[in-house]
Amino acid sequence: MVDYLIVGLGLAGISFCEVLERNEKSFKVISDDSQTSSVVAGGLYNPVTLKRFTLAWNANEQLDLAIPFYSELERKLDIQLDYKIPILRRFASINEQNLWFEASDKPNLGHFVAPKILSNHNPNIEAPYGYGEVLHTGRIDTAVLLVHYGKYLGDKDVLLRKTFDFKALKLRDGFVEYGGIKAKYIVFATGFGIKNNPYFKYLPLNGTKGELLTIMAPALKEERVIKSSVFIIPLGADMYRVGATYKWNDKSNSPTEECKQELLQKLNTFLKCPYEVVEHVAGIRPTVSDRKPLVGRHPKHKNMYLLNGLGSRGVMIAPSASMQLYALIENREALAPEMDLSRFTQKHFRY
Repeated sequence: MVDYLIVGLGLAGISFCEVLERNEKSFKVISDDSQTSSVVAGGLYNPVTLKRFTLAWNANEQLDLAIPFYSELERKLDIQLDYKIPILRRFASINEQNLWFEASDKPNLGHFVAPKILSNHNPNIEAPYGYGEVLHTGRIDTAVLLVHYGKYLGDKDVLLRKTFDFKALKLRDGFVEYGGIKAKYIVFATGFGIKNNPYFKYLPLNGTKGELLTIMAPALKEERVIKSSVFIIPLGADMYRVGATYKWNDKSNSPTEECKQELLQKLNTFLKCPYEVVEHVAGIRPTVSDRKPLVGRHPKHKNMYLLNGLGSRGVMIAPSASMQLYALIENREALAPEMDLSRFTQKHFRY
């Protein structure tokens, strides 16, 4: 018998595997890679909500845990994941500049918001009102992480590449059983795949489809992330990621011409050099109605847990949420109420 059976190997699943390894717990993982949100994510960690100039939920705590977490993963896998990179918020008006100055004076934001306006010196970007700089930001290469971590688990013979069959799951007294695997606990970390999960589909995870482009722009020569109506994220070698869209009705992983044109239209309002679109991808973000994660124990099955709903800030939230879930299971420590899935149980779950 192993300690844990984990279903799903996106950012949430990887983070929980790491917490288990660091606490010397045994586990098996089942994943079919059907959920692509971690693969197509921009991977930015950014503590500031750049639409409203406010601090993101629990940003300080999340960053304090996430940065050393990914640093240890880099050491363990012998790869680079964390690229320290400034994020510049392009201002569209004098009023936005004034709001930025107000934000920089707030005690909880001053650590992250540089208190001056940066002038634009890149002739290939139109930014007459300049930029505000967000501090302590960067990008995690989520696609590289998923490939290397999957190989790492495969080499340890703990990863099964298959689709989870809920009919094969047996809930025993004090453990679960699946396909010959016995585990004390099962943790679902399947992102939008929760919609096919008979045990947790009652939860209000809506999912928002996001599409991103990768462009080649040799003349741009920009080494910082630019946030305007879309992000431009430098990837190196004159490549940039552009995104993202937010669609609530389309739940497919297929990119669309409509969203491509939407991204290009927004990009062309401020990018003034030639470029070529070299890739177009899409994925469904696991977003919740109150924009907080879904973490915790099933209201009826005491050996069944969920780690989900990380949304668009998954690289920041995943390590913290994984540590809290582990502390709940092993030490019965209470979760932060904002992320505890029990906040929806009374309204949505039917015993």
